[in-house]
Amino acid sequence: MITNKLVNQSIDYIMRHLDEEIAIEDVAAYCHFSKYYFSRVFKAETGESIYAFIKRLKMEQSAFRLKIEKDKSITDIGFNYGYSPSNYCSAFKKHHNMSPSEFRRVVNNSCVPHPYFPDMHARFQSFEVYDQRIKIQEFNDFVVIYERRIGNYTELGKNWCDFTEKYKDYIKEDTLLIERSYDDPSITSAEQCLYDICITVEESCSLDNVTTIRGGKYAVYRFDGLIPDIFAAYQGIFNIWLPGSGYEMDERYGFDIYRAVDEENMRVVMDLCIPIQ
Repeated sequence: MITNKLVNQSIDYIMRHLDEEIAIEDVAAYCHFSKYYFSRVFKAETGESIYAFIKRLKMEQSAFRLKIEKDKSITDIGFNYGYSPSNYCSAFKKHHNMSPSEFRRVVNNSCVPHPYFPDMHARFQSFEVYDQRIKIQEFNDFVVIYERRIGNYTELGKNWCDFTEKYKDYIKEDTLLIERSYDDPSITSAEQCLYDICITVEESCSLDNVTTIRGGKYAVYRFDGLIPDIFAAYQGIFNIWLPGSGYEMDERYGFDIYRAVDEENMRVVMDLCIPIQ
């Protein structure tokens, strides 16, 4: 868990400015620390240097855009993350072991290997099936207590138990359990996925680890099934529904709202919320 408030603020800053040239000095200045001191603090909390973290996010977020924005040119996507065409191709190939054009060619429109169950493939349904289950909704902002983690999604169950026990005094009848994810585990290493686990609270909550999840327009898919199948549902939305929907995913990050959890049978009802414009 990332417990340092300023490191969390720096991560938020980096993710808001991925389309720009981000210098380590900029991040350190934002957090009011010297470059060298803050670099040590950041690596101690995240396990990565600021430079490596920024570069990795640019490569992985741009790969995600290559997948969902099939009509946008590779040059434009690289440019959106601050790269010239030649530099983007070189950096992308070094990180992903293939060029951007090769990556786009191998993105599968029928299934994808499951990152948490090596013997399984996540298989997709038709566009029509996803479209029938998706509703376009407007959300207000959510004020939440959150804890941020970098790690494997298979640890989520334990993390949620610890989190809800820790903040049980803040949980009321209308409290929402929200999970905010920043990475696509079909692209990002399973051990490096960044995510927040959250509960909604009143704006007056005085805890340090309170933030706001931006509302707005979202495509909402009601998932009702086995926990291992959540990955397949998300990948189908990204690979099949979103490219053909006429909508674009905007700069906000998606989140899930838990509606019901049956731990004994590994089933969950949750809303998968994709920010769109």
